[in-house]
Amino acid sequence: MAKRDYYEVLGVEKTASAEEIKKAYRKKAIQFHPDKNPGDKQAEENFKEAAEAYDVLSDPQKRQRYDQFGHAGVGGASQGGGFGGMSMDDIFSQFGDIFGGHFGGFGGFSGFGGGSRGGRRVNRGSDLRVKVKLNLKEIATGVEKKIKVKKYVTCSKCHGSGAEDDHSSKTCETCHGSGVVTRVANTILGQMQTQTTCPTCGGEGKIITKKCSECNGEGIVRDDEVITINIPAGVAEGMQLSMSGKGNAARHGGINGDLLILIEEEPHPELIRDENDILYNLLLSVPQAALGGTVEVPTIDGKAKVKIEPGTQPGKVLRLRNKGLPSVNSYGTGDLLVNVSVYIPETLSASEKEIMNGLENSPNFQPKKSVKEKIFDKFRHMFD
Repeated sequence: MAKRDYYEVLGVEKTASAEEIKKAYRKKAIQFHPDKNPGDKQAEENFKEAAEAYDVLSDPQKRQRYDQFGHAGVGGASQGGGFGGMSMDDIFSQFGDIFGGHFGGFGGFSGFGGGSRGGRRVNRGSDLRVKVKLNLKEIATGVEKKIKVKKYVTCSKCHGSGAEDDHSSKTCETCHGSGVVTRVANTILGQMQTQTTCPTCGGEGKIITKKCSECNGEGIVRDDEVITINIPAGVAEGMQLSMSGKGNAARHGGINGDLLILIEEEPHPELIRDENDILYNLLLSVPQAALGGTVEVPTIDGKAKVKIEPGTQPGKVLRLRNKGLPSVNSYGTGDLLVNVSVYIPETLSASEKEIMNGLENSPNFQPKKSVKEKIFDKFRHMFD
């Protein structure tokens, strides 16, 4: 099923400010919170959808890519992009700060993120960036690419915990697993409560007593991973796609970073891309232009026959509908534009010169006034 527009999901205009987007997300999160809608799968999906929309629209770079390229610009390389593969706890940990540090604090909800879990620090892996080169045919149809990436992955021995075994970690005695230390101070305004990251466990809520021998307690190791990238049709040079969760793994089972895919186009030997249109320069001989006929021109996926009308003039553009590239947002397909040029021989044999001399005074070989005016107008517009 196609994803809804992120602005529509949050119920804001495309011109909405960062603060308006934040308020809209908070409203949606309260409305669809799982504790408020127990057992309601649709509410849970709406909750995740709102979190995905906020993740993109609250980040200026992601929002810019989304405004330019739509869903393909921020998650088009992944069929399971966004928060579909994340747990509720991950979402609360990442965005709980907009509710004052404890997600449960805005409405008394306790199922996720509230209570002792609300302030626990969640590590996040760094993003990875790769470049993928595509030819015009791959861009026209979309393509699946498999790439090998050297990255941090979750340690297979400790499964990301960093502990040697199940008995090699314990709850932090300073914060009792919450990851934060709460202090109450008496001031002239009354009692003030503050929370800071636990200095003992660094906000993780637990202490590793015996580190994993494979990852030395980090929960991640360096390794190769083959990643399948589904690139949609119509992407362009410089466009950046994103695969959520496919970047570096995070320490101690946190949230993985993203894989950012930068698109590069391989030059075509004969065709030139102009947004969604494809340009081709057709070079005709003088007899071909004068007499007309049928010629073959290259297309993205093969050849096409083009009819040349007798008396075709240099600079004429022939349009082959829908022979260009599709829009990345599925808003139609470009055309193949064939620009006609005429080759004038630089040298002639004696017999050829005789033929040309015989044609020089022929009325049909004299430029017509209308043609002269068109050429003059085209030349003048170059300097307007």
